[in-house]
Amino acid sequence: MNWLKKNIPLFIVIVVILVLFVFMNKKEASSPLSASLISSEPADSAESPLAVETIEEKERVAVVDIKGEVVRPGVYEIDEGDRVQDIIERAEGFTEDADIFQVNLAQIVQDEMVVLIPAVGQEGDPANSLAGEQTNNNKVKINSATREELTQLPGIGPAKAEAIIAHRDNHGQFQKAEDLLDISGIGEKTLETLIEHIQVP
Repeated sequence: MNWLKKNIPLFIVIVVILVLFVFMNKKEASSPLSASLISSEPADSAESPLAVETIEEKERVAVVDIKGEVVRPGVYEIDEGDRVQDIIERAEGFTEDADIFQVNLAQIVQDEMVVLIPAVGQEGDPANSLAGEQTNNNKVKINSATREELTQLPGIGPAKAEAIIAHRDNHGQFQKAEDLLDISGIGEKTLETLIEHIQVP
């Protein structure tokens, strides 16, 4: 009995040590779970850049088809504001037979256009060529005219010019002049005024 009384402090110390040991083991066992929960949070946020990249990859790429007397004819991507001269440079320039006097190098190009570079003695194709958006009779080609050129037409301001370009991009080229009636703000009277100034298709 005396021995037990003398060793009570020792028993208390042993019990405390055991309690602390059990407590520490439980804490360490819970740590991996906490760490995994923490590490999973950045993983969710890390998906955002990938999602953005996927959306960007789906964005439409604008291209033009350059044919005729250039060193490397073919389809080339274009940037906003590119001109015929820029596309010819990407095609590595004119051939020796190119009739450069039929080509308007300053013309702004647009998606799905065909740039035809004629040979000397060959007439350019006014339906496809970007040697000029206006034909010899000064009619504006409605399927390839720029915003600035469209606003030169009677009754067409900046808003209607943008609407024409948007309709062209979303629904394809106009097949006849009457297709312009599908655009908000263009009615029969406006169309009658436009017909003598535009070329469709």
